Amino acid sequence: MTKSFTLLLLCTCFVLSCTEKKQEPVEKKFIYTENAPASVGVYSQAVQLGNALYLSGQIGLVPETRELAGDDLESQTHQTLNNIEAVLEAAGFTLADVVKAQVFLDNMDDYEAFNEIYIQYFPIDPPARAVVEVSRIPLDAKVEIMVEAIK
Repeated sequence: MTKSFTLLLLCTCFVLSCTEKKQEPVEKKFIYTENAPASVGVYSQAVQLGNALYLSGQIGLVPETRELAGDDLESQTHQTLNNIEAVLEAAGFTLADVVKAQVFLDNMDDYEAFNEIYIQYFPIDPPARAVVEVSRIPLDAKVEIMVEAIK
């Protein structure tokens, strides 16, 4: 390389680095709604970062009573998904914006029963998902679901 070419290359790199747009920091917004149960532990119901929304795990607590919707998987799953809808709505999102779900069941034998309910909430193009069995869920719930949404 010649000295003049090297100098030209260095000057071009310097000019480009000086003219790059600086990215503004994305505001972190904490979401809370009374239409979903308050946290059982130390966490936010959801955190929004730009066009992405990260929901904490939800269980089937009825917001008004803070008791499980029932002892069965079906009632808890419906309530859990209703709670998720409420948090999404509080942030201006819908179930259609959900791109990923993580599901925790206390018994994998309930997988088919869970899917029958889940498909009612995600009938078309369901989000990416993982389902695992865990030994225990807070308040001895039968199901916990955590989702991420993008607008």
